[in-house]
Amino acid sequence: MLQIEIDNGSGFCFGVTTAIKKAEEELEKGTKLYCLGDIVHNSMEVERLTQRGLITINHDQLRALHNATVLLRAHGEPPETYELAKRNNIEIIDATCPVVLALQRRIKNQYEKSIATDETLDLTHDQQAADRQIVIFGKNGHAEVLGLVGQTRSKAIVIEKFDDVKRLDFQRDIYLYSQTTKSLNEFHRIIAYIQENISPNATFRSFDTICRQVANRMPNISTFASRHDVIVFVAGRKSSNGKVLFHECLSVNPNSYQVESAAEIDMQWFQGKTTVGICGATSTPKWLMEECRDAILKSDKNS
Repeated sequence: MLQIEIDNGSGFCFGVTTAIKKAEEELEKGTKLYCLGDIVHNSMEVERLTQRGLITINHDQLRALHNATVLLRAHGEPPETYELAKRNNIEIIDATCPVVLALQRRIKNQYEKSIATDETLDLTHDQQAADRQIVIFGKNGHAEVLGLVGQTRSKAIVIEKFDDVKRLDFQRDIYLYSQTTKSLNEFHRIIAYIQENISPNATFRSFDTICRQVANRMPNISTFASRHDVIVFVAGRKSSNGKVLFHECLSVNPNSYQVESAAEIDMQWFQGKTTVGICGATSTPKWLMEECRDAILKSDKNS
């Protein structure tokens, strides 16, 4: 009989837990509630909340919406979203993660400080943009990154991976930030490269804005993956955090498999094996990992 362990360190992070709790509270009141984008990058959890009445919309649909209640998920939104909501008399339930919100403010303050300095020097807006590089290490098009770039009137430069850092202008000032869920090791590699290549006449500042609740999962999940014969990693394939954590599992344990639901589990994975570890991303609900465990146990018992 297979021995199965669910990783206690896996499951929703604080920001996602708060967003889902706020959604459930509003739905329980009977509020007709819209959510701007998937509330979490997990199709099973989105479906569960859809059945409870949550209506997921995109930005085009938001523009056509008036006199409604809209929840902003943990990833955060750019200033334009709040301005549009005000014009359309939309009540905002703001579930932006506090860590993301603090990062938005830091980037906005840096951008506004640069503008204020340039205004005293009587520089044009184009000269201002050319002077300083606010750089964000993150995934292009990711909801959180769009919100961060929006704090700079879309002037920020996004780099997705280490090699992208080479296209920065090292003769100009660089202010480096990171999406909260990116790899800490890769961020430090980028910092080291900039330090080695930045002009002595330019300023370089880096700000470690990676969420430790997410970053600390890397060593924990690595240890967990090494303890078991097979790893079933449960996460939505849209989850950036999920991709990073699954890759870590795979690097430690080649018998690691990613699934979005119990229906994707192949019992052949466990032939000749004794222990199974089930873990997931910050966007993976506990109930889904438990559902996968129950499906494996049922199939194992019937085999």
